[in-house]
Amino acid sequence: MASQQLNTAARPYRPGRPRREEVELPVPPSPEDAAPVVARLRAAGCVFAEDEAAALLAEATGPASLAALVDRRVAGEPLELVLGWAGFYGLRIAVEPGVFVPRQRTALLVEQAVARLRDTDRTPVVVDLCCGSGAVGLAVAVTVGPVELHAADVDPVAVGCARRNLAPVGGRVHRGDLYAALPAGLRGRVDALTVNAPYVPSAAVALMPPEARDHEPRTALDGGPDGTDLQRRVAAGARHWLAPGGTLLIETSARQAPRTAAAVEAGGLHAEVVRDDERDATVVTGTVPARCVAEWSRPAVTHAVTIRDGSVT
Repeated sequence: MASQQLNTAARPYRPGRPRREEVELPVPPSPEDAAPVVARLRAAGCVFAEDEAAALLAEATGPASLAALVDRRVAGEPLELVLGWAGFYGLRIAVEPGVFVPRQRTALLVEQAVARLRDTDRTPVVVDLCCGSGAVGLAVAVTVGPVELHAADVDPVAVGCARRNLAPVGGRVHRGDLYAALPAGLRGRVDALTVNAPYVPSAAVALMPPEARDHEPRTALDGGPDGTDLQRRVAAGARHWLAPGGTLLIETSARQAPRTAAAVEAGGLHAEVVRDDERDATVVTGTVPARCVAEWSRPAVTHAVTIRDGSVT
């Protein structure tokens, strides 16, 4: 298992890699229009009250609409669900109640996938497992260019949301439990398998901010007793789906990373931990060991097979 620490201290901001405060916001309204909204948001504890007021004013269709949006936000509903979209990787991702809201730290997962697909000399196959809104798959597809994109989630609300987000890039979204959702024809063909499975330990879900705890599905947050239940299941089956040279990429936390990496190694892959302290982001990657890639590349030995009608192939 290897570990890679990203040096972000002097790294310039690049479009497509926004932190929360760098997500493109609407043109600020006049101070007179914004002042009462900012005051209400600030009183409710919103740290970025001015930015949120600008977004809500831009989304509102009139005074009654604005009042309803502000009421929802003051009541604690996440801003992204109030607006109906989240800023992620320079994109607007449609979100709705009951869907996991993409986090800015997940940009590291996208960046690592993109880096591994840049030099592919054919249309790469990308699978976004536990896709939620489809944000990761969409960001990879838009950045890399034409890809064969598949996404999957067990939650029907997430699947519907992901289908709307991925339709413009031709992404196919499947509903089901992890690999059971995927078409069998993807076995051995996946170049990048991106996974943002829940990794919060069950006992810690109650300690999460209310915006997540009270408004996002528990199935998108709860990773089991130690937070790695789904990660272990993903890692155990990944090798069967990866193409030669393909990569499994799992978002995790700094605390969970050793367990995540151990699960990846147990699945027969070489694990590497990538950490970005600036965004508090951690990704564990898994690749097929070189000796196994060499074995896959050997010419296949074919044998005559008799089929039911008696013919031989």
